[in-house]
Amino acid sequence: MADIELPKEVSGLRELAYNLWWTWNPHARRMFAHIQPGLWAIYRNPVELLINIEPAHWETLLEDEVFLSMYKSVLRDFETYMRSLNDTWFAKNHPGYQGGPFVYFSTEFGFHECLRIYSGGLGVLSGDHCKSASDLGIPFIGIGPLYKHGYFEQEIEPDGRQQHFYPAYDFSRLPIQPLLGDDGRHLTISVDFPDRAVFARVWLAQVGRVPVLLLDTDNNKNNPADRPITGQLYVSGREMRICQEIVIGVGGVRALQSLGIEPACWHMNEGHCAFLGLERVRNAVKGGASFADACQQVAKNAVFTTHTPVPAGNEAFDIGLIRKYYKNYCKDIGIKLDQLIDLGLSSPGQGNQPFSLTVLALHLSTFCNGVSQLHGHVSNDMWRHVFKDLKPGENRIQAITNGIHTFTWMGYQMAELYDKYLTPAWRENLMDELFWKRGVVNIPDKEVWAVHNLQKESLIRFTRSRERAHLARHGASPDDLRSVEELLDPQALTIGFARRFATYKRADLLFRDFNRLRAILKDPERPVQFIFAGKAHPADKPGQELIRRIFDISRNTDLHGHIVFIENYNMRVARMLVQGVDVWLNNPRRPHEASGTSGMKAPVNGGINFSVADGWWCEVQNPDAGWTIGKAEENGNPDAQDHEDSESFYDILEGQIVPLYYERDANNLPLEWIKMMKASIAAVTPRFSTARMVRDYTEQAYLPAAKRGGAVTTTAEQIW
Repeated sequence: MADIELPKEVSGLRELAYNLWWTWNPHARRMFAHIQPGLWAIYRNPVELLINIEPAHWETLLEDEVFLSMYKSVLRDFETYMRSLNDTWFAKNHPGYQGGPFVYFSTEFGFHECLRIYSGGLGVLSGDHCKSASDLGIPFIGIGPLYKHGYFEQEIEPDGRQQHFYPAYDFSRLPIQPLLGDDGRHLTISVDFPDRAVFARVWLAQVGRVPVLLLDTDNNKNNPADRPITGQLYVSGREMRICQEIVIGVGGVRALQSLGIEPACWHMNEGHCAFLGLERVRNAVKGGASFADACQQVAKNAVFTTHTPVPAGNEAFDIGLIRKYYKNYCKDIGIKLDQLIDLGLSSPGQGNQPFSLTVLALHLSTFCNGVSQLHGHVSNDMWRHVFKDLKPGENRIQAITNGIHTFTWMGYQMAELYDKYLTPAWRENLMDELFWKRGVVNIPDKEVWAVHNLQKESLIRFTRSRERAHLARHGASPDDLRSVEELLDPQALTIGFARRFATYKRADLLFRDFNRLRAILKDPERPVQFIFAGKAHPADKPGQELIRRIFDISRNTDLHGHIVFIENYNMRVARMLVQGVDVWLNNPRRPHEASGTSGMKAPVNGGINFSVADGWWCEVQNPDAGWTIGKAEENGNPDAQDHEDSESFYDILEGQIVPLYYERDANNLPLEWIKMMKASIAAVTPRFSTARMVRDYTEQAYLPAAKRGGAVTTTAEQIW
C-alpha cells in the first residue's frame, strides 16, 4: 500500500481515498481538489494526491477553516452512507433475506479514469452496476482482472493515425488495497494450467458498500511468461486471451472459496467469464454429482447477460485451444473431452465450429437476458438453436434494459439545480417517473437553460485545453496555439458523438453527402459544430481508418472548427461531453447496438438524443424527448440502409433540430427547445438508471436464482 502520512485531525482521508464512493460524490472530489488543486488536476486520484503532499502543507491546511469544514462534512456524509444499510432499498423491500451475496463477474470495470481497467461501454456499465448495488444496499461482490497496463492510451498523429501506448501502472498508487488472507499476507490463489499453476494475487477495490475483487498475475510466484496474463485488456493474441479468461473465471471462484464465501447467485456479465461455470461444475463433480447433474446444479443459480449481437463481441476459441487447456480438467473429473466441448458448440455434431463462450454460458445458466427489449428479441432469434427443448413461440432469453449511475454522470451544477427545484428528495425518488414528470416542469426555463450553458462552457474550455496540448505535441506554432482560444462557439448548436469506433456504429454516416453537411454546419446565422471522441481496438484497422478520416476532416478541410476530435477518450472525456453537448448523436446500423448507454447520460444533463431506432432508444415513451433517424426496421442491404439513414439524418438536422435550437423569444430563450430538454429529462432519468436496472436484476434474476440454488448464509458477511 501507499506510504501516506496524515495528521490525526484528518486521518479519515485515508479511508475516503480508498473507497470509490468519492467518484460519485462531488463534495468529496471538491474537498480533495482543495487540498492541492495543481496536483489534483494532474492525478484526479486521491491516493496519488495524498502520497505527494508535503508534510508542511498539512500545517497550512489545518488552519484552513474552509477545508476543515469540507472535510468534516464529507466524512460525516460518508460515514452515514456506509452505516445506513438498514435504510436501503434492499433492506426495506427484502428484510427477510438470509442468503449469501450475489457475485458479478466482468472482464472490465469502469469506476473512474484513474483506475484504467475498462475500455468502454461494457466496463462503464459494470462500474455503474456496482455503484447502484451499493446505493441500493444489495449484498453484492464484483470480480474481475486487475490489468497491469489496462486498455491503451490513444495518441493521434498529425496524419490521423491512431497510436497505442500501454503504461505500466503502479498498483500501490491506485485506490485499491491488497486483500489479506488468514495468514496476514496478500491473498494469492492458484489456477491450474496444462503443465503448471498460475498464481493470482487478489486486490480489493471498495465501491461504497460493495467490494470488488481484482486478480493480478504480475507477481514473483509466476514464471515471467505467465506474469503478463493480466497485462492488457482485450489482448489480441487468442491463446493469451483464453488464459486471461480462465484466470478470471477459475481464479474468481477460487478467490471466493479462499474467503469462505458461498454466493447465492453467480452473474456472468458477458461470455468472457463463462469458464467460472466449468470450475463450479468441477467442484460439484468432486462433491459426488455426475457431470450432467453438476451442469444442471450449477445452472440453477447462475445468471448470464449477453451484451451484443455482433459476432466479434461473442467470444469463441479454436477447439484446439480448448483441448489444450481443458484436457487435464476432463481427466480430473472423469469425462470425455468431447462432452465438455459440446457445451460450447452452437450445433454439436455439425462440422467444424469454434467453442463459443456465449453458448457455454447459456448452457450453464438458468436466467439469461439481453440488455434492451429489442436486443432480447434479437438474442432469442440468434441463439434459439442452442435450446433444443424450446416450444414454438417460447423464449429463453429475457430482457433487462441497461441504465446509468445517475450520480456519476450528472454534472454537479445540474444536480444543484435539481436540489433547488425538486428538493434533495429527487435522490431518493430516482426511479419515480411521476415525481420527475411533475418536478421538471417546475424548473424555470431561464435557469435550466443557464445551467446547461454553464456545463457547455466547461466542455468547450476542456476541449480547447486538450486541443492545445495535442497541437503542442505536434510542434504547432505559438500563433496556432493561441488560435485554439477561438475553437468552438459557446452559442452554436453543439452535437456530441463518442464511443468505440467499430464500423457498425457508423461514425462517418454524417459525411456521406459532404456538400450538404457543409451547408448545414457553416450557415453563418445558424452554425452547427460536432465534437467526436473514441478509440478503435489496435487490431481493428477499419475502425482506425474511420478515426483517420474524421480527424483529417477536422484539420484539413473547410469544416475545421465545426468538426473537432478529442484524442484519448476516457471516462473524464465522456463526462465532459455528456454534461455539455446540446444533442447526443447515436447512429449505429440497426439492430447491432444492443443497448447503448451513452445516450442515457446526456438527458440527465439537459441534452437531447438524436438516434437511430436501436437499443434502449426504442423504449423511450415520449416522442417529444428526442429525434429518431430512419425507420424502426432493418434493411437487408447495408449500403441502402446507410443511404436512407443519412438522408433522414440530414432532413431532421436541417429541417427540425437547427431551426428549433435557434428559434428564440425576446429574452433570447429557445422556449420550444427547453420544453424538449425537460421532456427528455423526465422521460429518460427515472427509467434508464442503474438503480432501476439493478432493482430489476435483483427481483427478476438474483433472488429467484438464490431460491433455486437453496441460498445459505455466508460466513464472510463482513466483506460487504
